[in-house]
Amino acid sequence: CDLMTLAFQTDATRICTFVLANEGSNFPHKQVGVNEGHHELSHHGNDEAKKEKIRRIDRFYTTQLAYLLGRLKSVKEGDGTLLDNMLLAYGSGNSDGNRHSHNNLPIILAGRGGNTVKTGRHIRYPDETPLNNLWMAMLERSDVRVSPFGDATGALTGLDA
Repeated sequence: CDLMTLAFQTDATRICTFVLANEGSNFPHKQVGVNEGHHELSHHGNDEAKKEKIRRIDRFYTTQLAYLLGRLKSVKEGDGTLLDNMLLAYGSGNSDGNRHSHNNLPIILAGRGGNTVKTGRHIRYPDETPLNNLWMAMLERSDVRVSPFGDATGALTGLDA
């Protein structure tokens, strides 16, 4: 998180992809007392003990996100912060690992994108809205115009400040 912050702060890069763990990973999370892998536990069959272990893993990852957002917010840039001038997407390719569901993905979009995004909201988009529409909207806010790709139908609307 510190290296990503430094890379953005020094303008060494304007884009970064960081995977904390992919959906199919099965390495243990001993730092939170979980010896089983996330993927194995995601097929919990409503077993409360397995669901509690998933919560501990998820809490660890969201704590890492909170740390990163705090670091980005601590860097003053112009009249705002580094976080104000960027966008960060955090989420998963599964909304329910137990069922391998790829609908209604839990995605957090943080940052103001140079005051192009209104923050502090929960937006629910219609079913079957492609995630690629979000990527297109993020690219547009970086002055990158692209034609729809993958299953995209166009840039996601409703983010404007």
